Amino acid sequence: MTDHYQSSVDVIIIGAGASGLMCAIEAAKRGRKVRVLDHANKAGKKILMSGGGRCNFTNYHVDADNYLSHNPHFCKSALKRFSQWDFLALVQLYRIPFHERLHGQLFCDDSAKDILNMLLSECRQFGVTISLQTPIERVSADAGGGFAVHTPSAKQHCQSLVVATGGLSIPKMGATPFGYRIAEQFGIKVWPTRAGLVPLTLHPDDKQIFSALTGIAVPCEVTYQRHSFKENLLFTHRGLSGPAVLQISSYWRPGDVLTINLLPEHNLLRMLKQRRNQGNKVKVRNWLSDYLPKRLIQALLSESSLEMLLADCSDKQLQHIVDSLQAWRIKPNASEGYRTAEVTVGGVDCDALSSRTLECLQVPGLYFIGEVLDVTGWLGGYNFQWAWSSGWCAGQYA
Repeated sequence: MTDHYQSSVDVIIIGAGASGLMCAIEAAKRGRKVRVLDHANKAGKKILMSGGGRCNFTNYHVDADNYLSHNPHFCKSALKRFSQWDFLALVQLYRIPFHERLHGQLFCDDSAKDILNMLLSECRQFGVTISLQTPIERVSADAGGGFAVHTPSAKQHCQSLVVATGGLSIPKMGATPFGYRIAEQFGIKVWPTRAGLVPLTLHPDDKQIFSALTGIAVPCEVTYQRHSFKENLLFTHRGLSGPAVLQISSYWRPGDVLTINLLPEHNLLRMLKQRRNQGNKVKVRNWLSDYLPKRLIQALLSESSLEMLLADCSDKQLQHIVDSLQAWRIKPNASEGYRTAEVTVGGVDCDALSSRTLECLQVPGLYFIGEVLDVTGWLGGYNFQWAWSSGWCAGQYA
């Protein structure tokens, strides 16, 4: 389609999400003329839906170890230069009430709207223009330096172009691969992407056994390779979910096995031997039901094991019970995919960017921030902190 009019600003940011708004505020504070473009009808849609509408906006315990990337050191500079304490200072400046949940996670007391309104208020204060419902057809490099962003009605020029388009998770919120296409257009590598922080589905045989447990949640420790998380496990009609499974899903690869300890706080073998040696006449089923839901025990142990008296169990039989409950091995079928994923693992190669400025090393004036990059945080406010930190850093230079 023909471009109807042309306009020019210092900085165009593609994406009115967490990182894009943060970058816009910081660039505008430097006196830059900033325009944010987004094809959605509302800014910050993912902010509004996050944390059950309460927005888990950061975490007290942010560290580079809480992130996955092919370049694990890349996120350190941004996280250090704009930390969780810096974002918290802004939240407190706006007197937004918040509370801490497990593992240092911080949530709004009232609504995620408080965080979005804070960002939009900062944008207004520093003169940022936000153009919503603006589909972008393509971007191009200008001959004399800078970039042109082509929309159905205009060709908009800028010195600095910031890509804050997010990943592929939750397509119904408008997620697209546009940011990756821009990277590839300028010769920047994009690591293969997959769904992260996502429930896992089970193979038909396992699904038949465990779908009867839908709604049961138990504390557990789930392990995959050298990664393990102690959180709740939730059985669903499709498979496995809950914080422990969402965390491990970012690391897990199809075809691989997860090991789950359903009683991570107990030395089950010692407890069983103790009861047996006391000559305890209680059935295995009844004794275990003090510690785990009956339906879960029935799904993991045979009827003959459950009907045995503890006093009659051999060491080998006790070890089998322990292995079934504390080293339960299960091979998920797949993840539920981007539809229910909270984040996208993979993305724009960090090695192509400066970790200090988020600018492309080979393409001056082009920046990538937030989830579009190959930086994925754990569940618990880490992805928002990466958005704030990377957006802030790019905003000092764009």
